[in-house]
Amino acid sequence: MIRHIVFFSAANPDDIERIRDGLMMLSRIPHSSHFEVGRNLQSDAIAGAQVDLVVYAEFTDEAALAAYKADPIYAECIALVRPLRELRIAADFKSE
Repeated sequence: MIRHIVFFSAANPDDIERIRDGLMMLSRIPHSSHFEVGRNLQSDAIAGAQVDLVVYAEFTDEAALAAYKADPIYAECIALVRPLRELRIAADFKSE
């Protein structure tokens, strides 16, 4: 299984819901076995980084993740969200 986690911060806090709505478009892509978008609870005051939203998805294998990223909805989401975000950090890892 591949776990896909992406952190986002908004350039303007007023755009957080617009970013969330844009990220929710990704839920229509059929290649993930689990997908969710959530607001960060902001409970880690030590880190100093402002993370507003988290995308968490699971994929059966690397081919499913690649198919997800190749879907036209993925490109549509990027076009909508990229101008509104300040930070994006992504990580993919294999889980046993």
